[in-house]
This record gives sequence, structure tokens and C-alpha cells, in this order.
Amino acid sequence: MLKIAEIIQTVRGIIEARIGIVKQEIQDEFVGILSRLILLVAIGSMLLLVFLFLSLSLAFFLSQVTKSPYLGFLIVALMYFLVVLVMVLSRDSLRLQQRVEDLLKDFIFKIKSNREEEEDEQ
Repeated sequence: MLKIAEIIQTVRGIIEARIGIVKQEIQDEFVGILSRLILLVAIGSMLLLVFLFLSLSLAFFLSQVTKSPYLGFLIVALMYFLVVLVMVLSRDSLRLQQRVEDLLKDFIFKIKSNREEEEDEQ
């Protein structure tokens, strides 16, 4: 009877250890994905600021070229309107959706596979 109790305790210890390892792996993966998403948001924010200042610079430049204080801003606004129009017309494109999905998957999950390859090499 004593051996059965020891076996049960050993099996219970092994199961608890395995559960702990799985929890740690899930936490590590979640933190990795979350950090890449935060990085993606930071990159997006910086790109937004870059486009904002480039748009303002282009608008002021076109205003000076056209010698009209508002025409440069109108031209830039029309350019953005055309971009939005193209995006709205292509919103149902499955090929475009697939490209965006692949890009995001590569960015978010590729770092994980690179880490796994490095660990396999060691």
C-alpha cells in the first residue's frame, strides 16, 4: 500500500511540474506577442507623426508654389481623399487582405520562430 501512495505522489508531482512548465510557456509567449504588438503600435504612431509633418511640409510648399494660402492644403487633402477612395474601393480584395494578414503574422510570430531556431542550434 505504501508504494501505491508513493507512486501517486510521484505522478501528482510530475503532473504539477508539467502544468507549471506549460503555464510558464504560455506566459512567455503572451509577453512576447504583447511586446511585439506594443512595438507595432509605437512604430505606427511614429509613422503617423512622420506623415503628418510631411503632409504639412508639402502643403506649405504647394501653397508657396501656387501663391495661394489655402490651395496647397486643398491639394494635399485631395491627395489623401484619393488614397482613401482607393482603399475603400479595394476593401473587399481578398488578395490585399491576405497580404496584410501575412505581414502581421510574419511580424508578430516570426520573431518567435527565429528564437526557436536559435535555441535548436545551441
